[in-house]
Amino acid sequence: MTETPAVLFVCVRNGGKSQMAAGLMRTAAGDRVEVHSAGTEPGARVNALSAQVLAELGTDISDESPRFIDSDLLQRVDLVVTLGRGARVDAGDTEVRNWDTDEPSSRGIEGIDRMRLIRDDIAARVDDLLVELTGSSPNP
Repeated sequence: MTETPAVLFVCVRNGGKSQMAAGLMRTAAGDRVEVHSAGTEPGARVNALSAQVLAELGTDISDESPRFIDSDLLQRVDLVVTLGRGARVDAGDTEVRNWDTDEPSSRGIEGIDRMRLIRDDIAARVDDLLVELTGSSPNP
């Protein structure tokens, strides 16, 4: 791992889960982790509910835009984290982990309540990953 670890969060559309994970990691890590996000089939914009539930925690992703995976970046990061079941990434020698995140809609939970549960699941995973990458907990 490099001096400042670099992580790339990936989901299919890069409008929800991967943007949430990246935003949460940026807030938690500050400059201790280089953070990126991308999609295998990027959409047009960040999911409004994703942005809203992160704003509730003081994290702003409203200015982010979905983007494709950059092949040069893919080779430079230390870790690729895919979120959900749909994103598949061939990262060569770079480690790829999948976070099969909570999907509240399978239990009939929709809207803002769904997104808060997804956010909380991702936030707990981000905090654990931050400790793994840096040996320290999130910024206060």
